[in-house]
Amino acid sequence: MSNIKIMADSASDLTKDYFTEYDMEMVSLTVHLDDTDYKDGIDITPKNVFDSMRKGKSPKTSQVSPQTFKSIFTKYAESNQTLIYLAFSSELSGTYQTAKMMEQEVKEEFPEADIHVIDTKCASIGYGLVVLNAAKMAKDGKSKEEIIDDARKRALNMEHIFTVDDLEYLKRGGRVSKTAAFVGSLLNIKPILHVEQGKLIPLEKMRGTKKLLGRMIELMEERGGDFENQVIGISHGDDIERAEKLAEMIKEKFGVKEFVIEFVGSAIGAHSGPGTLALFFLNKSFK
Repeated sequence: MSNIKIMADSASDLTKDYFTEYDMEMVSLTVHLDDTDYKDGIDITPKNVFDSMRKGKSPKTSQVSPQTFKSIFTKYAESNQTLIYLAFSSELSGTYQTAKMMEQEVKEEFPEADIHVIDTKCASIGYGLVVLNAAKMAKDGKSKEEIIDDARKRALNMEHIFTVDDLEYLKRGGRVSKTAAFVGSLLNIKPILHVEQGKLIPLEKMRGTKKLLGRMIELMEERGGDFENQVIGISHGDDIERAEKLAEMIKEKFGVKEFVIEFVGSAIGAHSGPGTLALFFLNKSFK
């Protein structure tokens, strides 16, 4: 049992099974739907969220509460256990800033507290892959310096290439600029976006969905390498068939051995909408 605890929030889109397997601490963002508050990853499924969006509902999300962070950080401070919290991109949620504030508060009371809050600038399974690697390192008895250093480097070089069925959802949530929500839906134009320094940035637009997967793989080839020695992440907005097809194409082209394929979680899915498809891998700068 490692004395270093890894913590992540539900925007990592890792299921409870991963948190159990690696004995990690999880905090949930909140999803507001039909006048009810749900804890992402705990009492609402992504499928619930996507089905409600297909019916025209607009779920909202809110960040992890300061109180939640304070009580968790206090617990680790009191037990003198090392806690490394890898947080969802600060450009997409206030969760990291809240955690930083609570870290400072707890450290005023417990100056010796060994708590580290790190902004991954990543989202979804891209963020999840950073977390999983840190958890494996903790399990293997690596030092906190090694874990933090690896997580920072991995997060910095994690590529997020994704497409959404309808940019309207991202626009509504203020996650992508209005001009970026280009006339996509009118012309069956599918956007390809990526994450740059934690922000969602439109990359290009494709007409129709047929060429979309091929183009995602071309971008993967341009930006990354050494794929057979890394875990490739794919997340989807209730479209497992397309996610598996993308994985099959990647396996065929690059000889990838390991994938993590999961639903886009409720908190991120509430902004990206059904039909989202995202691909995550380490770029050529990762050494």
